[in-house]
Amino acid sequence: MNKKILAILPISIGGRLTTTSIIDGYRQNNYEVVVYDELFANNLDEILSNNKFNHIVGYDFSPLKIKVDKNLQIPCVCYFSDDIRSKASGPEWEKYLPYLENNDNYTFYWDKVLSSYENFKNIHYLPHFVNFEVYKDLGIEPEFDIMFAGRLDTDFRLSFFEELILKLPHLKIAWYAIGKHYDDAKSRSKYPELIDLCYQGFIDNEYDMAKAINNSKIIFNMNAQGISSLNYRTFQTIACKRLLISDYRDEIALFDGNLPFYEDFSDLIFKIENYLDDKEAYNTVVENCYNIAKQSHNSKNCVRYMLKTIENK
Repeated sequence: MNKKILAILPISIGGRLTTTSIIDGYRQNNYEVVVYDELFANNLDEILSNNKFNHIVGYDFSPLKIKVDKNLQIPCVCYFSDDIRSKASGPEWEKYLPYLENNDNYTFYWDKVLSSYENFKNIHYLPHFVNFEVYKDLGIEPEFDIMFAGRLDTDFRLSFFEELILKLPHLKIAWYAIGKHYDDAKSRSKYPELIDLCYQGFIDNEYDMAKAINNSKIIFNMNAQGISSLNYRTFQTIACKRLLISDYRDEIALFDGNLPFYEDFSDLIFKIENYLDDKEAYNTVVENCYNIAKQSHNSKNCVRYMLKTIENK
């Protein structure tokens, strides 16, 4: 009989996308997965009474909170891509933090430097990973030259994005974000008409995100969380065989010198224009990064690593 896990789908959008790849990885490793969605939050007791689970898994503190609150006597797996010691990982993080010390709770942390700061018994560094059956090259001709997905919630981010649009008026730029972040950016912008021009709506699922990435030639990143880590968008983009240009992070070393990064605004402009002009260089970077990610950052292999880590304890 297949093993069965309870997976917690969190409220946060980034958490939902990340958790979906984790869920896919369990299924690819022949686990039966029962999903409890915190957005609806009305059938947890029914799920618990009708099933026997081998363990509970989820994003940040969400599975641990349920394990503790419901007094579940099963191992718990928490994948963090937010700082463990902050409200970003949950409003009650201080309450649940001590439980990460328990022998049957396992922490997988996306940031290598932050991982080195912690000494929980069962903490392990594990960069982001995605399902390559969802994120893939769809064979479409991109409509946009450049894409950015995420908040423009600081003056630096907003002005950086505005300047990019102004410096590259000949290119078509797409921006995706939740509605309230669009409203906020537009209200603060010096050029609200440019925000309107670029805004393409909100994406809350893996398949639409894969389509949006495929529909752009270059995706650029401004990593917000962690110290050394690359965000989830990095691996989504690379799996779709599109070019990712990131601000500098130590984790760029995962791609053996193939992943381009920008040092400042002028360097980003230079790299965008050069990669759009040089198709051979573009394709070389895309293929090299894809081959590395396909081997080391796919959901099946990474969840298998998580399972082996748990089973060897």
